[in-house]
Amino acid sequence: MILRVKFTKENYLKYISHLDLMRLFQRAFRKADIPMKYSEGFNPHPKFSIASALSLGVSSIGEYMDVELEKKISITTFIHRMNQVLPDDIKILKAEYIKENKSVSSMIDWGFYKIQFKLKNTLSEEEVKKNVEDILSLDEIIIIKQKKKKGKIREREKDIRPFIGNVVVKEVKDNLVSMEVLLKTGDSGNLKAIDFLSSLEKYTSLNIIDDTIRIHRLELYTERHGEIVPLL
Repeated sequence: MILRVKFTKENYLKYISHLDLMRLFQRAFRKADIPMKYSEGFNPHPKFSIASALSLGVSSIGEYMDVELEKKISITTFIHRMNQVLPDDIKILKAEYIKENKSVSSMIDWGFYKIQFKLKNTLSEEEVKKNVEDILSLDEIIIIKQKKKKGKIREREKDIRPFIGNVVVKEVKDNLVSMEVLLKTGDSGNLKAIDFLSSLEKYTSLNIIDDTIRIHRLELYTERHGEIVPLL
């Protein structure tokens, strides 16, 4: 039986890698005495999968994983036991037993982010909104992606316009810009929030101070019958 779980990853724990996060959960399952189902072979490990790996430095209150259990326990018990052993900045928010066989990673279509950054140049809220409207009106938004292969850095162009959903500028105050952005995430396409910001610098007059960037994932969504809905 599979339990779909929503959890957070905040504050200093946004700097631990995806592999370290997997190890942290493995230890937590043991400490919490969760009846996990284990893989077979010489090195059995608990069967669980995290939906979408966060980039290092990105925090979240909308992460998901599928946990495979040997026997059913109450959702309240699972959440209570796990939150007793997990560090403060990783908490289980909710969980639900699922019947479908589709993996959690294959269901994700969109990531919803809160992004904040400071500008080197002074622009009004209206000017920032106009810049965002202008870039979203483009048919193509090309960025350069680098990939290391056989010791060589290869560059290729990528059109990210199809991967950008809604962008809402929430506030501009003292050169601090706050916006909410919907970006393609998952098997059907993936755009990192930092690459979206790179496109803003390339195509608009927004000059972003890099070390002021704060990216926070609010939710992961799937598409069902033309609607975008949360996984839980």
